[in-house]
Amino acid sequence: MDVNQVLECTLSPDTSTRQNAEQQLTHAAEIDFSGYLTTLAHELANEQAQPHIRTAAGIALKNAFSSREYARLREVQERWINQIDTNVKNSVKGLALQTLGSRDGRAGQSAGQFIASIAAIEIPRNEWPELMAALVENVGQGGEHLKQASLTTIGYICETDDAQLRESLAGYSNQILTAVVQGARKEEENMEVRNAAITALSDCLDFIRSNFDNEGERNYIMQVVCEATQSGDVRIEAGAYGCLNRIMGLYYDKMSFYMEKALYGLTIIGMKNEEEDVGKLAVEFWCTVCEEEIAIEDDNQMAHAEGSGEMRQYYHFAKTAAVEVVPALMQLMTRQDEDAADEDYNVSRAAYQCLQLFAQAVGSDIVPTVLGFVEANLADPDWHKRDAAVSAFGAIMEGPKEAHLEPLVKQALPLLMEKLRDEAVQVRDSAAYAIGRISDQLPEAIDPQTELPALIEALFGGLSSNPKMAGSCCWALMNLADKFAGEPGCQQNALSPHFQGSVTALLQVTEKPDVDNQLRMAAYEVLNTFITNAANDCLPIVAKLSDVIIERLENTIPMQHQVVSVEDRLTLEEIQTSLTSGVLNIIQRLEGEIKPQADRIMNILLQMLSSAGQKSSVPDAIFAAVGGLANALEEDFLKYMDSFVPFLYNALGNQDEPGLCSMAIGLVSDITRSLSEKSQPYCDSFMNYLLNNLRVSVSKYQFLTRINFQQSTSLSNQFKPAILQCFGDIAQAIGPYFETYLSVVATVLQQAANVNPGSDAYDLYDYVTSLREGIMDAWSGIILAMKQGKAQLLTPYVESIFQLLSIVAQDHHRSEPLARSAMGVIGDLADAFPHGDYINYYRNEWIHQLIKEVRQNRDFTSRTVETARWAREQVKRQTANFQGVQMS
Repeated sequence: MDVNQVLECTLSPDTSTRQNAEQQLTHAAEIDFSGYLTTLAHELANEQAQPHIRTAAGIALKNAFSSREYARLREVQERWINQIDTNVKNSVKGLALQTLGSRDGRAGQSAGQFIASIAAIEIPRNEWPELMAALVENVGQGGEHLKQASLTTIGYICETDDAQLRESLAGYSNQILTAVVQGARKEEENMEVRNAAITALSDCLDFIRSNFDNEGERNYIMQVVCEATQSGDVRIEAGAYGCLNRIMGLYYDKMSFYMEKALYGLTIIGMKNEEEDVGKLAVEFWCTVCEEEIAIEDDNQMAHAEGSGEMRQYYHFAKTAAVEVVPALMQLMTRQDEDAADEDYNVSRAAYQCLQLFAQAVGSDIVPTVLGFVEANLADPDWHKRDAAVSAFGAIMEGPKEAHLEPLVKQALPLLMEKLRDEAVQVRDSAAYAIGRISDQLPEAIDPQTELPALIEALFGGLSSNPKMAGSCCWALMNLADKFAGEPGCQQNALSPHFQGSVTALLQVTEKPDVDNQLRMAAYEVLNTFITNAANDCLPIVAKLSDVIIERLENTIPMQHQVVSVEDRLTLEEIQTSLTSGVLNIIQRLEGEIKPQADRIMNILLQMLSSAGQKSSVPDAIFAAVGGLANALEEDFLKYMDSFVPFLYNALGNQDEPGLCSMAIGLVSDITRSLSEKSQPYCDSFMNYLLNNLRVSVSKYQFLTRINFQQSTSLSNQFKPAILQCFGDIAQAIGPYFETYLSVVATVLQQAANVNPGSDAYDLYDYVTSLREGIMDAWSGIILAMKQGKAQLLTPYVESIFQLLSIVAQDHHRSEPLARSAMGVIGDLADAFPHGDYINYYRNEWIHQLIKEVRQNRDFTSRTVETARWAREQVKRQTANFQGVQMS
C-alpha cells in the first residue's frame, strides 16, 4: 500500500475514491495495527511531506480511536491497551508531541486531536503522567507554533464528555491552569496563542473547581478573562465572553464581587460591540445569568415546600441589571437583518431570547420598561423599530403576573392585528408570532366571542399573504386551536363556529399548485391540529374532510412518476407525510366511525408502502396511520393483516433504519392489542423478529444465548425497553397461548433485570430505568395471560420478580411509570395466586413501604395513586386471609 497515495485519496471529492481509500486504511489497521499507527505517525511528523498528506495522516490516526457508538469506542480503545507494544506506544506518542512544534499549523492541530484521543485512554488509567507537564513546558518555553498547538491540545483533551476522563483531569487542574492562563494573559503578544489559550480555558473550567475555590487564584483567572474581553481581537473577545458565560453557569455563587466590580459594565460594552460574534456572546452572558436565577428560584421554592433549609444563594443579578440591560437588549433587537434565514442566529435574535429570559427572571418589574419602548417605536417609520416593538411585547408574555399582563394584552390585540397588515413582512411575521405567544401563555386574555373570531380571520389573512409568515401564523393558529379546544370529547367548543371556515381556508391554501411548499406543509399542520381539537358537533365535517384528504393522498401516487430530482422527491414525501398524518388524525377523531373508509385508506397506504424508496420518511407516517386504524377497527382489522404484515416484518428486520424498526415494534403492540387472540397466527413471526432485535438466537424457543443489555451493536438501547413492553402486550392479547414463549421471554426479562447503571454511570441511569419499566410491563402482561388457568407456570420466576421489585423499592428516584408498573405487578401477582402461595413475599416490610411511598407521592398522577391503592388492597387480602400459610 502506497500510504501517501491512499491518504491523498481520503481527501478526494469523489465519493467512490474516498470510500475505497478509507476501506484500505481500515484493512491495513486490521492486519497490523501497530504498523499502521507507526506509519501514520511518521507521516504526520514528516516535515518534508505535503501539508494535506500530513493532515490526512492525523485524521486517520484520530479516527483509529474514534466512534459514535460507545461499544465500538471501547473496543478500539482496548486495541491500544492490549495489542500495542509499550515501545510502539512511546514512539507514536513521541512523534505526535514532536509534530506540535511544526510550522504547518494544520499538522500540529491534527497531532493535538490524536494526542487527545490517546489521553482519553491513558489518563484515566494513570498512564502518560508526563503529558500535561510536557504541554505546560511547551507553553512556557516553546516557540509560537508549539505554544499554540499545545494549548489547542489541552483544549481538545478537556472538551471530553467521558466521565472517567473528566474525573481524572481534576487531578491535573494546576498544570492545566498554569498553561492556559499563561497563554491567555494580556502580556502574550501573539494573538493566535492567546486565542488558543482562551479557548482551552473555556474547555477546562469544569476541572478547576478547587482552583476557583481559592480566592487568590479565582481573582487572577477573572482578571485574565476580563482583560481578554478588551483585547481588540474579535476571536479573543468573543472567546472571553464565552468563558464568562461558562463561569457564571458553573460558579454563580462566587460571582457577586465580580459582577459589582466589572461584569455589569463589561457586558454592556460587549453587547454594544459592532462585531456580531462578540455582541451575541455578551448577550448570552445575561441569558446564562437569567437561566441560573430562574433555576435557583425554582430550587428554593421546592426546598421551601419540602421543609428543607438548604436554600441556594440568590443574588438577583438580573433584577439589579434590568434597568440597564433590558433597554440595551431592545436596542439590539432593532439590528435585524432582512436577508437572514429562519435558522440564522444573529445578535437581534439573541437579544430577543435574552429578553424572554429576563421576563421570566424579573417578572412584572420588567413590564414598564418594555411598554415604554413599545409605545415609542410601534408607529416608527423605520420597520426595524416597529418590528422590535412588536417582538418585545410578545417576549414578555411569560414571567410577569397574569393579572398584570391581561389588561395590557386586551389593549394590544387590536394593534397586533393591525400590524398583521404592516407594509414590512418582518413586522407582520413578528406580530403573528407575538399573537402566538399570547395564545400560548395567556389565552384567558382572549375573549372567545369577540376577539377569537377576529384573530382567526387575521391570521388566515396573514397565512395567505406571504410564505415568510407561514410558520408564525400557523403556530399562532395551532395554539389557539389547542387552548380553545375545551375538554376532550366535549359536544361543542369555542372553535366550533369557525371550524368549517378554517378547514375550507386551509384546503384552499394547500391545493394551489404554485403554493410555496413551506406554506403548504405549515397549513397541513394547522389542519391536523384543528382536526385533533374538533368538538363532537364538528365530526360530520371531519367525516367529509376524510374524502378530500384520502383523494389527495391517492393523487400523489401518479406524481411519483414525475419526480426528476432529489428536491422533487423530498417535496412529494413531505406532502405524503402531511396527508398521511391528516388521515391518522381523522381516524383518531372518528374512531370506529372511520370503518366505511377503512378499505380505501388501507389500499392507498399499501400502495405507498410498495412504492416508498429507501430511507424515505413516509413509511413512518404510514405505520402510525395503520396503528391508528387498527386501534379504531379492533378485530375488524384482521382482514388487512395478510396484505400488510409483509411490510411489518420487513420493518422489524430492518436494523439499518432504527427509526422505522422502532415504529414497527410499537405497531406490533397496537395490532396485537386490537386483534387480541386473533393475532396468534402472526405471533411466531413477531416473536422471532423481536427476539432477533435483542440479539437472541432461538431454536423452537428452547435455546437462548445471553443478551447484552448493557450495550448494543445495532439497535439503540432505547428500543430494548419497547421490545420488552411489546412482549407484555402480546401476552395480554393471546392469553394462555403465550405459554409457547414464556420460557424464553422470562429468561430475557431475568437477564435484563440484572443490568445496573453503577454508581457513576449517570448516562446509563435513564436507560436502566426505561429497561425496568419495560420489564415490569412485560411481567404485568404475562401474569394477566397466565392467570387464565396457567398461573403455576409462573412459579419458577416469582422469586426473580420480587428481586426486581426489591431493587425498585430501594430506588428513591424511580420514575412514575416504573412506580405504576411495579404497583401493577404486585397486585397482579397477588390476584393470580389468591390462595396465599407467596404470602411470605407480601409480608416483607419493603413491599408495604413501596406501596405507601407511591400512594402518598403528591407529584404522581391519580392513575398511579389509584393503582397503588388497588395493589394495597390485593396485598391486604393476601396477608389477612392467609396468616398461617407458608410460602410454597
